[in-house]
Amino acid sequence: MSHFFAYLSRMKFIQRWGLMRNTCQENIQEHSLQVAMIAHGLAVIKNRFFGGKVNPERVLALAVFHEASEVITGDLATPIKYFNPEISKAYKEIERVAAKKLLDMLPEELRDEYSSLFFIEEVDAEHWRIVKAADKICAYLKCVEEIKAGNQEFSKAMKAIKAQIDQMDYPEVKYFMEHFAPSFSLTLDELN
Repeated sequence: MSHFFAYLSRMKFIQRWGLMRNTCQENIQEHSLQVAMIAHGLAVIKNRFFGGKVNPERVLALAVFHEASEVITGDLATPIKYFNPEISKAYKEIERVAAKKLLDMLPEELRDEYSSLFFIEEVDAEHWRIVKAADKICAYLKCVEEIKAGNQEFSKAMKAIKAQIDQMDYPEVKYFMEHFAPSFSLTLDELN
């Protein structure tokens, strides 16, 4: 018996933004779906408009699993995770051990298929870069939605994350931020 998918189903119980008051809770399963959709979009934009040669489906798969180890570790808040280099290094190792534990839950015959979804391989460096950009965009969009709901708790985070996004030298990210991100601040009536 393998517990792999049963563990992954628990992603819905791991809440994000634990140190902040949220008007709408977000779990890592919801977050992973949004990251996957946006990462896929970034890959398509990169290929279509900027001469990229990335695999959007590979980006999608990596994004779906990018937070999976948190079913074991939980979500460590960003201010803690990046408080100092020692904590960051230790947490990376904890994530690696958790990913290995998840992978070991699979029957041995399936582990090769999933290993590269949990551990960064050089061949996927560009794909992971897109997933990380999508992850950052999703953090920004969460802030936008919270501010739109009147929650000023996210105002400083929104400015800091937007500055990080603006520093990315990725044309597909700039395109997304110009063409798609502004809609997230609109009401449903304004979208119609």
